Amino acid sequence: MTIGITNFAVATVEEAIKLRKAGIKEKILLLSSTAIEEDIEKLIDNNITLTVGSKEAVEAVEKQAKQKNKKVKVHLKIDTGFGRYGFVYSSPEKIVQAIENVQNLEIEGTFTHFSMAFYEKSNYTEVQFQRFLKIIEVLKLNEIEPGILHVCNSSSFIRYPNMHLNAVRVGSAFVGKLSFRESLGLKKVGFLTSQVTEIKTLPKGFFVGYSNAYKTKKETKVAIIPCGYIDGFNLQIGKDMFRKVDKLRYIVRSIKDFFKKEALYVTIAGEKCKVISRVGTFHITADITGKNIKVGDIAQLDVKPTLVNPDIRREYV
Repeated sequence: MTIGITNFAVATVEEAIKLRKAGIKEKILLLSSTAIEEDIEKLIDNNITLTVGSKEAVEAVEKQAKQKNKKVKVHLKIDTGFGRYGFVYSSPEKIVQAIENVQNLEIEGTFTHFSMAFYEKSNYTEVQFQRFLKIIEVLKLNEIEPGILHVCNSSSFIRYPNMHLNAVRVGSAFVGKLSFRESLGLKKVGFLTSQVTEIKTLPKGFFVGYSNAYKTKKETKVAIIPCGYIDGFNLQIGKDMFRKVDKLRYIVRSIKDFFKKEALYVTIAGEKCKVISRVGTFHITADITGKNIKVGDIAQLDVKPTLVNPDIRREYV
């Protein structure tokens, strides 16, 4: 069931093929450019729209399409200053040369990707946007139809309505996750659920968790829930930014978090319960003192849906 969705976009070859095998018949666009012939053959055979972002990718797709006697739909990726996939914007003549004589490719769209759209004080997104528009002008002047134009991810979709063009790529906003505060009232749509498998009462001064990280201050009733960071609970994305200002932000945030000592909670049978001690690989312990909670009760955990273990069954309601 696609609930009215007619176009999908994915990041990897594996994701695209997986959707097809799951019975998705709608359009699927692979956003990553590839010149690997084995992957291209799989994508063409499964009617996936490809992205081409280099002369090598164009040639590889053209070769496979010709061999299969097919007209393959593609999107052009323009690198306007991100440094990943795509034709580099500063060499427009090379873009034209790469695609002007293809016979077996149908350009369905052209796009770029922003690197700073979630920053409040940056004009770089506007710079990238103008670079993209100039490339579109060059393509049209050379009688190359660029197809549908799309540049906005979730952050830029909300921040820059003037950049919506023909389509937008809204991903993280669908699951209520954005890198900045917004006023649209977005709510998380994904939760991780488990069940209480054990309940017991611990005496005062009893240690809980690895490294004796927590000690009960009084007699405490606890629930054990078989769910941990291997499932995606309290999992954090690595701090992979290299600018000094970003490192400084992380340090300041870490210091604030240390002093705030912000607690983790889990909702069990509608009751908000504090998670005590460290989150384990496979289990957590929750304080249920004074609450009418039983073994088998459903526990709902707040998670980032994109980080949940892919082996966990998804249910859509």
